Amino acid sequence: MNEKSSFKIAAVQETPVYLDRDATVELVAEQVAKAATDGADLVVFPESFVPGYPDWVWRKPLQDHDFYERFLDQAVDLDSDQLAPVFEAARESGTWVALGLTERSHSGTLYNTVVYIDRNGEIADRHRKLKPTSLERTVWGEGQEHLLTVVEMDGVRVGSLICWENYMPLARAAMYQAGIDVLLAPTWDNSDEWVATLRHTAKEGRIFVVGVTACMRGSDVPRDIAGAADIYEGDDDWMSRGNTTIVAPGGHVVSGPLMGETGVVAADLDIDRVALSRRWFDPVGHYSRPDVLRLVVDNTGPSASS
Repeated sequence: MNEKSSFKIAAVQETPVYLDRDATVELVAEQVAKAATDGADLVVFPESFVPGYPDWVWRKPLQDHDFYERFLDQAVDLDSDQLAPVFEAARESGTWVALGLTERSHSGTLYNTVVYIDRNGEIADRHRKLKPTSLERTVWGEGQEHLLTVVEMDGVRVGSLICWENYMPLARAAMYQAGIDVLLAPTWDNSDEWVATLRHTAKEGRIFVVGVTACMRGSDVPRDIAGAADIYEGDDDWMSRGNTTIVAPGGHVVSGPLMGETGVVAADLDIDRVALSRRWFDPVGHYSRPDVLRLVVDNTGPSASS
């Protein structure tokens, strides 16, 4: 059995201060402190919550650089003190944090990243998205290094697949093979099919799955960016309605989905259920055929300037 059989997760469905890194980091710190008072062991945030998801790539001509320039400027340098308020909040509350952000490398390439911050307020590790989806490739690079990361949190093994990485069968299999108990799935996907994907993954992997999504409207986009008013409207222009959901091994929804409002979706996970549920189906144990099917994983990827 695991060191810690009960593990409380708080998945935060909030609205970032769009393309404002410092203000959004302060918001994250506030949410971490609040979740900690409710007993959270791990606080999880959506895909690229800091400084916000680059939704404009789906609405604006690719040759227009105004949004990208702001996005680049407000991305996070992990070697700086830009996340200091979150580090302090994690340390003071003794809480783990999994924060979706856009990471700016020293070379200037941007990565879609989940950063893991431990109870001491230090970066424990990170995961970079393997493959940006379609037009996302105009702003994010393919993950280099820090791939398919698994972090042990008080005996609970936690990993992340970001958004449509969860549709990559071999990426899911690699996470099962790494022995995870909890899969984090930060996303921008608002579709009905997304919750079905979370449920399928929980049933397939016999793991807990946490999907977490932002809640944003067109009115949340600052109008001081050239052309913003031309492609974004007001409160009725939903960029993301949310879809935050927590699923148990076997595919049963234990909390959520939360739609159309901000809030926190929380659940106290009984980690012992992971092993118990594998009595009938263990995708990397008794229900596997390594003599027929084998997965080889290189989770470092090609070297790149960090």
